[in-house]
Amino acid sequence: MSSTAPNPIARTVASTQSEMTEIILPNDTNTLGNLLGGRLMHFIDVTGAMAAYRHSRTNVVTAAMDHIDFIRPVHLGDLVTLKSSVNRAFSTSMEVGVKVWAENTRTGAVVHVASAYLVFVAIDNQGRRQQVPQLILETPNEIRRHADALLRREHREAESARRKEARHAVNAEEHAASIQS
Repeated sequence: MSSTAPNPIARTVASTQSEMTEIILPNDTNTLGNLLGGRLMHFIDVTGAMAAYRHSRTNVVTAAMDHIDFIRPVHLGDLVTLKSSVNRAFSTSMEVGVKVWAENTRTGAVVHVASAYLVFVAIDNQGRRQQVPQLILETPNEIRRHADALLRREHREAESARRKEARHAVNAEEHAASIQS
C-alpha cells in the first residue's frame, strides 16, 4: 500500500478522547452470567476506533490489539463504560489506549475491569495508507503514555521479526524433508 498525505494537522490527545457505555444483557454473557471476553474485545475495538477516527479524520482499520488485561469479571446487568484516546501517532498508524470500568446498577459501585492497547492504520477509500496528524502532548501523563507507546511498538516489531524468522526456519526444514522423501 502506498502512503498519501491529505495535509494532516496536529491534534491534541484530548480531541481524540472517546467514550462508550453499554449495558450487559444475557446475549453478552457466558453460562456464569459474566461478560464474554470476545464481546468485551469488540467493545474495546469499537471505542478505540472512535479515538483513531477522531485523530486521523479518515478510515481506520485495526492492525493489532497489542495487549489486553482482563482484571475483574463484568456481570449481567452491569453498565460498562469504555474510554479511549490516542497515545501516539506514527506516520500512518496510531496506538490507542482503552480503559474499561463496570458499574453495578444496584449499588453504584464502579470498578476498573480491563485495559488494552490497539494499533490502527489510517487508510483512504482505496485502502491506501494515509498520513496521520502529529499528536500534541499537554500533560505529564500524555508524555508518559507517548513514550510507553514507542516501547510497545519496538517490542511488536521485534516479536514480528522473530516470528517471521521462525516461519522461515520451519519452511526450510519442511522443504528439506520433502526433498529427502
